[in-house]
Amino acid sequence: MISLDSPVVAVLGDHARKRKAIEERLGLRTVEDLLRHFPRRYVKTGELSRIEELREGEVLTVVGQIASSTVNTYQDRRTGRPAYRVDVTVRTDGPSFRISLFAKNERMAAWQQEKRMPVGRRGIFVGKVSRFREDWQLTHPQVVLFGTPDEDAAQLSLDAIGEFYPIYPLTKGVDSWDLQRAVAFALTVVDDVPDVVPPEVRERHGLLDVRTALERIHNPDDRAQITSAQRRFRFEEALVTQLVLARRRRAVRELGGRARTGADGGLLAAFDARLPFELTAGQLEIGAQIEADLAQPHPMNRLLQGEVGSGKTLVALRAMLRVVDSGGQAALLAPTEVLAQQHHRSITAMLGDLAAGGMLGGAAEATSVELLTGSMTKAQRTAPMSRLASGEAGIVIGTHALLEEKVVFADLGLVVVDEQHRFGVEQRSALTDKAGTPPHVLVMTATPIPRTVAMTVFGDLETSTLTELPAGRAPIQTNVVPLAEQPHWLARVWERVREEVDKGHQVYVVCPRITGDEPEQGETDQLDLDEDGNTLAPPGASETLNAVEEVAVQLAEGPLAGLRLERLHGRMPPDDKDAAMRAFAAGEVDVLVSTTVIEVGVDVANATGMVLLDADRFGVSQLHQLRGRVGRGGHPGICLLVSWAEEGTPARDRLTAVAATTDGFELSRVDLEQRREGDVLGRSQSGFRSTLRDLRVLRDEKTIVEARAAAVELLETDPDLEQAPDLAAAVAAMEQSVASDFMERS
Repeated sequence: MISLDSPVVAVLGDHARKRKAIEERLGLRTVEDLLRHFPRRYVKTGELSRIEELREGEVLTVVGQIASSTVNTYQDRRTGRPAYRVDVTVRTDGPSFRISLFAKNERMAAWQQEKRMPVGRRGIFVGKVSRFREDWQLTHPQVVLFGTPDEDAAQLSLDAIGEFYPIYPLTKGVDSWDLQRAVAFALTVVDDVPDVVPPEVRERHGLLDVRTALERIHNPDDRAQITSAQRRFRFEEALVTQLVLARRRRAVRELGGRARTGADGGLLAAFDARLPFELTAGQLEIGAQIEADLAQPHPMNRLLQGEVGSGKTLVALRAMLRVVDSGGQAALLAPTEVLAQQHHRSITAMLGDLAAGGMLGGAAEATSVELLTGSMTKAQRTAPMSRLASGEAGIVIGTHALLEEKVVFADLGLVVVDEQHRFGVEQRSALTDKAGTPPHVLVMTATPIPRTVAMTVFGDLETSTLTELPAGRAPIQTNVVPLAEQPHWLARVWERVREEVDKGHQVYVVCPRITGDEPEQGETDQLDLDEDGNTLAPPGASETLNAVEEVAVQLAEGPLAGLRLERLHGRMPPDDKDAAMRAFAAGEVDVLVSTTVIEVGVDVANATGMVLLDADRFGVSQLHQLRGRVGRGGHPGICLLVSWAEEGTPARDRLTAVAATTDGFELSRVDLEQRREGDVLGRSQSGFRSTLRDLRVLRDEKTIVEARAAAVELLETDPDLEQAPDLAAAVAAMEQSVASDFMERS
């Protein structure tokens, strides 16, 4: 008896020898895994394939017709004996291909020509495209011919194939027809296929039952059947995902926590009264949402997203002050020391004497704001850690150093995580676990997230979005500098830098390397990937990337001689990094040559220029973040994307998209469309693969919205899914999986 839990070898038949490749490299260990391994596309068997464009080296799958078939004799160089080759020309609706089949003897060659490859026969041909003299050819071709006897394990009759032939995601040593035959057999012998989607949900949303959907997705008769089957499985995945997230939201509410109502509100009221500007409508609205969350007897779990410079830090600070007014403490976790120091400087500056608690000259309502980073010595840490443990310090800003076991809080009431995508769930938990009762959590990102990504990846968080920019933000002009076509334009780049400095402004020059081949810590090049996930340098790109140490010397001795240059990167001693940033912020430096450590949080109002060298090595969101460092003081900004990437390449298209708009939400969609589906946020931009199997957050937006509503409705009537045991089992499996861990990264 074969069931879904049976090992996949039970349905492999003649292909059992390929078991290792199928199980280990494709990850198909059970019959259910095989049936859930859906085709990535289909070729129509009833007509010749239409081919618009060919690229050498690509793997092509086409329906073609044999136009000619000849036997040629040649001398085998190894043995000196005659050898035989059947040369076949395959016609398509486009270019023709040559394929060569080798035979052991003359009789076998004649059989190949007359019986297997006769002129006029159609079939499916799979192979790598290459050029031989003036002809296109398919090397090492795999062939399935229509209407041949089933005497070869790879041959299938036209009846078995149907109107559309499925092309599956494959691995070396496994052909599409290996999987097609195994799937076809499995569908005939497996009787019981549990349906995860309850009947009432299927009926309400017009979905196929699981058995029908499996038949249609693997062996469709027309495009409509493919579409309806795909929709069913995408809805199923969205439903399970949204149920996992909805259950997590409910679990957080049931944890219980301390309401932070602000008590007399002295500190927050004093801060608001001293603000030299009006809060934006968005800041006021989201501030009210957060105040309502903090007043609840269960933990807040909110995602605050917004454009670069939209004022997220101010919103977070007001939330921290409200918690301090309630007798609690707040911790802000930053991903880098540069950013932590920047936050500490800006927050203490905004608070003024309100940050001087316990000090001479401090306001009556004041608290103290501490900084805690990994580079601080034991002696430097002692005093701030003591003030945290006693409750004297109301706010602490730090890096991963906050997570250390020795760091103790008197009453941790709010955790703010900046650039949350750089932290795993374990790190966030290490901080929240320091609270006596579950603290409120506010996570922030300046990487805009499309609605469906927020729903699918961070659906356990309530989401707030700051869309308007504060007054005083100036427009930024962005231009691509295409060195592949115009290498002499580089000289003009440095002239523009001088022009900005002559106006009394300052400029960033950003490089992808510290020195030689050494990257900034925690950074991964944002290169294009081939089909196997290997990185590809853009055509025309230099093998040696620009590095801070070398570029700073070249500029100081060459085109920017006489200007005040400083360098900044993660390998510098902490005091040197802090001194460099302070000097730049004070206007004592004209040009800061830096790595991406200035990507987020760095706020220098007088900086109006940004030059990104090897700009093709950064992702869309990272380019947008870096660009956001300029134009913050009311002066128009300029951003120059310098690249050797050639026109028409994905890398160049990425730069063109960034130059075309400063709308971060539009760019986030471009980023998702250009990249693999796992690249939804930060860490995934450095190589994380998607845990979503069939769902695509942009393409399937409508499906995700429908599934979210269905999930909420199901839990309202049946919180433990007792009436839908198969669905409950699927939800439990996802909750225990890597997918659940990925969704929880926030």
